[in-house]
Amino acid sequence: MNNKNMMNALFLGILICIGLIALGYQLSKGMVHLKSLDRTVTVKGLSEREVSANIAIWPITFHEAGNDLNQLFSNIQQKNALIITFLKNNGFKTEEISVAPPGILDKQAEGFSGSENIKFRYSGNSSLTVYSENVDNVRQAMNKLVELGKQGIAFARQGYQMQTEFIFTKLNEIKPEMVEEATKNAREVAEKFATDSNSKLGKIKKARQGQFSISNRDKNTPYIKNVRVVSTIEYYLSD
Repeated sequence: MNNKNMMNALFLGILICIGLIALGYQLSKGMVHLKSLDRTVTVKGLSEREVSANIAIWPITFHEAGNDLNQLFSNIQQKNALIITFLKNNGFKTEEISVAPPGILDKQAEGFSGSENIKFRYSGNSSLTVYSENVDNVRQAMNKLVELGKQGIAFARQGYQMQTEFIFTKLNEIKPEMVEEATKNAREVAEKFATDSNSKLGKIKKARQGQFSISNRDKNTPYIKNVRVVSTIEYYLSD
């Protein structure tokens, strides 16, 4: 009976040893596999496009001065009408043109220093804005604005707040192609790295798409935009 128990215990011990050896082998194999998965490479892919703006916002401001307030308002209205006629003759629709209320400054009432020697007591300005999807038409009309200057309209200089804006709003139409291109470029870089390091490129571990940026191509052509996106992708590597 004792011999039988000893044999059973010995047999059980052998099975346990075999099981531990097999478990150790599997764990070792798993560790090696896990270690190989830890090898990665992170690359960036760039996609850039030049596009034309599809919306133009053109502010037109002029100044007027005088000593008779009623006459000043009348002059402003007449010149607004001249500008609107000019714009319509150049192909702009009524709904593309908006007129802001005029701004009037009474230099005497404001207590300007030396106001008694000022030639004109009242100074006024009027602003019209053209909002159009016909960007080329806006650019052409801007070059013709000198025609109104010859009719006595004193246009304000285009300072920072008065600059014509050119906007690109069709980003969603080109997003998919640009993301695809950036991803493709990133993979090409990763494949080159894998080849140079005698490795094989695996699956994607992590991917991050950067923000799309839209900027003027240069200061002289604000109606041409540069669209840019960078994708960051991490790939697994194996031997």
